[in-house]
Amino acid sequence: MTKNRRLILPAVLAGIALLVVAALYLAEAAGDLPSFFPGHEAGSGRHHVKHGIAAAAVAAACFVVAWFQTEPKSRRGAAAA
Repeated sequence: MTKNRRLILPAVLAGIALLVVAALYLAEAAGDLPSFFPGHEAGSGRHHVKHGIAAAAVAAACFVVAWFQTEPKSRRGAAAA
């Protein structure tokens, strides 16, 4: 797998943004969500827990991608020696 260090910052920023989205889904009722969020229902008092869990899972995946991109490039050559 080739490493692309240019992916680290966007992956971390996307992960942080998705953590904020997950927190909003878990903390706010559907009626209080911004209108551009999927699941916004005007006047609704229910919470979208599944949306929050999904956003947190995708955030974790973004952090994992960033973590794997930080591996040293010369690791394979050092193990062979």
